[in-house]
This record gives sequence, structure tokens and C-alpha cells, in this order.
Amino acid sequence: MSSDLLGIPPTHLPDDPASPLLESGRAADSVAAAHPTSSLAWAVLAEDALADDRPVEAYAYARTGYHRGLDALRRNGWRGQGPVPWEHEPNRGFLRALAALSRAAGAIGEEEERHRCAEFLRASSATGARELGL
Repeated sequence: MSSDLLGIPPTHLPDDPASPLLESGRAADSVAAAHPTSSLAWAVLAEDALADDRPVEAYAYARTGYHRGLDALRRNGWRGQGPVPWEHEPNRGFLRALAALSRAAGAIGEEEERHRCAEFLRASSATGARELGL
């Protein structure tokens, strides 16, 4: 396990049981209902709502995914800082929810939240921020 310059080891979340369901084409709302702790399912719902110009729904979905992700990170040793690598695929649900939350916050005019989430994403995973366009 590598660490960043501060010596904080990266956090690697376990596999998300929602991932294969979403990949198989199952609707994100049914996946979120079956796996409500999945950041990925909520992130997909948020991304879909953003794409459909439904920013308030996107904000709610993204915030749920973000908080579910924080819970998972803490259960897996994260202490409020340190890398959450994009390269570790199970981390992507949290990172996608965080990016969607930043975008949705911007869409509803909550600029401070937009900025905070974008900075949190960059601090957690510079690669993830680049991949997600933030």
C-alpha cells in the first residue's frame, strides 16, 4: 500500500454489489432501492438527473451518495483526509457522487458548496477530478 507525501495511506473501498447490476443495464433507481448504501447507484441517479436538467433531484441523489460514501470510507479506515484513488474502481462511486454534488450545487446556485466539493474531489483524487472534468 503506497502513501501520499503526508504519509497518509490511500483508502480502498470494497467491491460495490451495485456495480455489476448497473453494468448489466438494471435501472439505477431499482439498484439504489436494493442497495441503498451504494454510492455508485446514487451517483448514477444524480448524473442522470443532471443530464435531464433536474438539478434539485440531482443534488438530493448526489448528497445521498456522498454521505453513503463517507460512511463507507470511515468504515474502511479513512480519517477525514488522504487519498481515495480513482484507480481503485470501487472508489469511483464516491468520487462520482462528489463530482455530481459539486455540479448540482453549482446548478442551484450554491457556489460555496460547489467549490468545497470540487476541492474535496481534487484533494481525494487528482486523477478522478480530471476524469470527471473537475
